[in-house]
Amino acid sequence: MTQPVPLPVQAACPVSPIDPFSDEFLAYPYRFHDQLREIGPVFWLDTYGVFGMARHAEVHAALSDWQTYCSGRGAGIEDFAKVKSWRPPSKLLEVDPPVHTRTRTVMSRILSPAAMRQVRETFTVRAEALADDVVAKGRIDAVKELAEVFPLHVFPDAVGLRPEGRENLLPFGNMVFNSFGPQNAIFKESVANAKPVVQWIYDQCSRDMLRPGGFGSQVWDAFDAGEIDAEEAATLVRSMLTAGLDTTVNGIANAIYAFAQHPDQWRAMRDDPSLIRQSFDEVLRWESPVQTFFRTTTRDVEVEGTTIPEGHKVLLFLGAANRDHRKFPEPERFDIRRRPIGHVAFGNGIHTCVGQLVARLEVELILTALLKRVDTITMTAEPVRKLNNTLRSIGSLPIEFKALAH
Repeated sequence: MTQPVPLPVQAACPVSPIDPFSDEFLAYPYRFHDQLREIGPVFWLDTYGVFGMARHAEVHAALSDWQTYCSGRGAGIEDFAKVKSWRPPSKLLEVDPPVHTRTRTVMSRILSPAAMRQVRETFTVRAEALADDVVAKGRIDAVKELAEVFPLHVFPDAVGLRPEGRENLLPFGNMVFNSFGPQNAIFKESVANAKPVVQWIYDQCSRDMLRPGGFGSQVWDAFDAGEIDAEEAATLVRSMLTAGLDTTVNGIANAIYAFAQHPDQWRAMRDDPSLIRQSFDEVLRWESPVQTFFRTTTRDVEVEGTTIPEGHKVLLFLGAANRDHRKFPEPERFDIRRRPIGHVAFGNGIHTCVGQLVARLEVELILTALLKRVDTITMTAEPVRKLNNTLRSIGSLPIEFKALAH
């Protein structure tokens, strides 16, 4: 057992022994979130020697202020200014302007609303076919047979990836999101599982492996135009192949879980399909796929009477902020008529998720296809959690679809 790390002398805030990367916390974080929100706007996690914020106001403000809470020193627990990371930093998530401005501009153009309109028809065809398949089966594992299947088919297609070997993307993404936390047993297991596929992933990011015209090829077009360098191009393609999948897989799984838990909400959406799009925001708020990210202070900053010294890691609890009663009344209640404006499931500020339009499109199309076919969604057994240092994941979700009578 490691010794608790003492609070810096210039800081005055509550100290918590809670370990946000323990199995118990990751399996069911919400009672811990309650404790962290209530001990204060800023607290010290002495297990790791980092500050934390779990209330919506402070998390939202920190995400908005990249000059004070920088990403360039790592969105994980490692401080890139003090240690050399074992992995290449993300050229989107872990850089600040001016580099971030350059890479973000390229990716925002490639993953634009116009681009989503171009892929919508092909995504829809796949969603309809998959919905036919799973509803005909009736009983399925909604993770293995639905939430993983759809994104793993349509998004790599849009990126321009070859069909062979796509199953390698999931263990790699699981490892990447685990790497934002400490090198605990969960992280080490994910590294072992991903080790055989790492080289395959890196190979897929080269220009000659990507179909012309796809999102990946367009990244290399930006290199040709002198907007980014070769290392940035390869890293941006790799980012699409990881962040563009795992979060969407969990978003779909969490949506099915939410509606299985709340059959009245599924009926409400059947009665009014115009609620489909905003229902996903409520899913994101209620069961946020990304639970935490770190930032590093670039200066001494005072937050509600607490001075956080320069060069300290701050763990932002996005999932806790999204269930803060100060922002969202009755936060434990899942209500698709709620308009959860201001939720931070996709982040906030300049680092807001650049691929959120893809996730929104995929979830909208899957829910639309199921809504036309499914009367009720029932869990046939308890879900099995898949523990991850950053993501709120379900490993297995046994459910039954009862088809609509025609």
